[in-house]
Amino acid sequence: MHIVADENIPLLNEFFADIGTITRVPGRTMTAADLATADILLVRSVTRVDEALLAGTPVKFVGTATIGTDHIDLEYLQQAGIGFKSAPGCNAQAVVDYVLSALSVLVDERGLQFTDLSVGIVGVGNVGLLLRQRLEAMKVPVLAVDPLRSEEETGPQVSLDEVLQADVVSLHTPLTREGEHATYHLINAERLAQMKPDACLINSCRGAVVDNTALLAHMQKHRDFEAILDVWENEPELNVDLLQRCLLATPHIAGYSLDGKMRGTEFVYQGLCEFFGLPVRRKLAQFLPEPGVKRVNFSDQAPLHQALRTAIRAAYEIRVDDGVMRSAIRRSDNLRETFDRLRSNYPLRRDIPTLRVGVPAKCQELQNLLTSAGFDVRLK
Repeated sequence: MHIVADENIPLLNEFFADIGTITRVPGRTMTAADLATADILLVRSVTRVDEALLAGTPVKFVGTATIGTDHIDLEYLQQAGIGFKSAPGCNAQAVVDYVLSALSVLVDERGLQFTDLSVGIVGVGNVGLLLRQRLEAMKVPVLAVDPLRSEEETGPQVSLDEVLQADVVSLHTPLTREGEHATYHLINAERLAQMKPDACLINSCRGAVVDNTALLAHMQKHRDFEAILDVWENEPELNVDLLQRCLLATPHIAGYSLDGKMRGTEFVYQGLCEFFGLPVRRKLAQFLPEPGVKRVNFSDQAPLHQALRTAIRAAYEIRVDDGVMRSAIRRSDNLRETFDRLRSNYPLRRDIPTLRVGVPAKCQELQNLLTSAGFDVRLK
């Protein structure tokens, strides 16, 4: 079989080489001509997969190594009898790590501790639910809403109006444009006005869930309102004025941990094997390298908040990505190319659970706090 794949999907050879011949193609510029002899198409979120791309090609199976599927015309795939597999939840841990690192910066800026902030979660799927579980275990007050899921799945829910009253609102929804619960411009001028004037909005799901023009206008009017954005409306184009207003700005990499991206490839591999009736011969554990930072140790003198913040940033320091993006955009004469280059050349990080944290046996409260945040705590 012939496999055409986005060149930035990791472990293509390791998972797929014994299934067929692999041709790597830039995802952003992929065309129907690239698929003239393809049986299998593997993409990321930058490739729009629809009839215009697939009609007249021999493609029998499409896999996307992403949580979201708004770039896929699922109805067309079903009508054409083309198999499909996405990777729901593959990078949930990475996105949660991103939000925790963002919160660590926010609490430092405001001279607070994590438990001083209430966090509203919009969308309690794979990512939102894990974030909720982490924060609640850390004793952070959480409000959540997801009209598409029951409280049996998500835990207690409140209305969106109530969630918008939290100190921090973190978005974890797919991008949908139709239906009763469409999320396109879910956060618009009216809903921004409902939020506290010094609230912080975090968007790490899809750019157009937030009306970026309205957000900029709101931030210009409310100087204490802050935003942390990983995704942008109309990306790879983005509003540079909005970027400059943000507390933290990153180039759609919240889910870009090594573990998450490799897990996405594994999910698609498993779906492909099931569709074609092939044996599953490869597992992710065969290919994961050791983390660059394997262990952080604390003494019994480490204050709880300081230890938590240090451990989070040892696993992922969001301010590095923010600084790299601002510098690159400032020097850029082509925003599209710069944005894509930042994503393509992103130095993949590891998930929080891969970091071992040494804690004195007598420091029970610190052990519990770090375990709640997801770290692999080892007594010493």
